Amino acid sequence: MAQEQAVRGTGTPPSRDVAGSVRRHELAAFLRHRREHITPEQVGLPRGRRRRTPGLRREEVAQLAAVGVTWYTWLEQARDIQVSVQVLDALARTLFLDPGERAHLFQLAGQVDPTPATVCPSITPAVRALLAQLDPVPVSVQNSRYDILAHNRTYGLLLCDMDTVPPQDRNALVLSYTNAEWQSSIVHLQDAQRMMAARFRAAMAGHLAEPAWKMLLKRLRAESEEFCEVWDRHEVIAPSTKRKEFDNRYVGRVTVDHTDLWLGPELGPRMVTYAPADEQSREKLEKLHKIALERATP
Repeated sequence: MAQEQAVRGTGTPPSRDVAGSVRRHELAAFLRHRREHITPEQVGLPRGRRRRTPGLRREEVAQLAAVGVTWYTWLEQARDIQVSVQVLDALARTLFLDPGERAHLFQLAGQVDPTPATVCPSITPAVRALLAQLDPVPVSVQNSRYDILAHNRTYGLLLCDMDTVPPQDRNALVLSYTNAEWQSSIVHLQDAQRMMAARFRAAMAGHLAEPAWKMLLKRLRAESEEFCEVWDRHEVIAPSTKRKEFDNRYVGRVTVDHTDLWLGPELGPRMVTYAPADEQSREKLEKLHKIALERATP
């Protein structure tokens, strides 16, 4: 009874506290393992004659990540402390974590990686093969933040040359408000911008506290006055199919029917398809696909 009262007094359910403790210990073990497998030479530090610690010392990791030694020590001791996304990003870079390890680090810390998504578990080799097989129909895979995670060759030349877009800018919402070539390819640009912003607002309702969503919103507000104006209208809209027109610089006007095909049971990653709405558009998309193939041939 005393133990139950003590738990009630903390206001934290026992199962939740145990789960948090397990996660902290897993995080501590993961950090130690990665630290011990990074050599001093990899980070430009001298090995020295008296080094007994395999890999890096705690104070070296703390210094390289620009965090306090005591704080980092507590982290490896599984202390109950808060870890910001900025510190996690610094640790991921310091410890040379690959994309899978980085995702694991953020998950153990109970945080969402704020960097634009470039890797998605839903994009399997089978999905990539399907994207290629759907050419010349333009198809991309996007998440609910409009990050473009994968695309086929025709989509890669439909609105702009995707190969020239840096990975951190491959977001359909950002491109529609900041990229001149992308904007010039959309026939009804203002309508498309309003619809995308309204869908983004509707989707963001379930992610208000997540850093990646807040950083994307902050970027859009900083880089586009048009977005600020549309965003302040507080419009929301549910996903729906829609006929669209694009003015492609290689083949001219193309009319397509836009359809979203979700890759899971929830409204997360989705396959965005642009099926030609008429025979003329189909022929132009076939021509665009040939151009994409020619550009890809060395």
